[in-house]
Amino acid sequence: MEVILKQDVDKLGHQGDVVKVAEGYGRNYLLPKKLAIEATAANKTVIAQMKAAAVRRIASEKADAEALAKQFEGVTVTFTRRSGENNQLFGSVTTSDIAHELEGKGFTVDRRKLVLNEPIKTTGDFKVALKLHRDVTVQVPVHVAKEAEVAQ
Repeated sequence: MEVILKQDVDKLGHQGDVVKVAEGYGRNYLLPKKLAIEATAANKTVIAQMKAAAVRRIASEKADAEALAKQFEGVTVTFTRRSGENNQLFGSVTTSDIAHELEGKGFTVDRRKLVLNEPIKTTGDFKVALKLHRDVTVQVPVHVAKEAEVAQ
């Protein structure tokens, strides 16, 4: 089944792309969630017009994302957690924790835009990627410390 993507879909394509997908994936997921439309001749002409508008919109979104990326310079997120002898945390630091901490600093960030392959389970300094736009990614420093270190 051929569909035209109305939005960017991870590991599939970008807005306006004509992609071939399995019948069930297209019919049961992409079409009901309005992520894509069927690739008919009429829809292809509509998408051509949408692509022209999207190019202008993407350029402005990228400029906004680059401006926001400059605001993240010098921002460090710090967590204090209980940990064992080998600097192993009792629990972990996840993307939702980082997003919540960034909200406290005045940044509204969707946790799904933070790229963290697995939760942080040890103390130390880490870099977490924040994908603001398709072409704009910012590295946010995350410092995880023991509770005793902060008390001293």
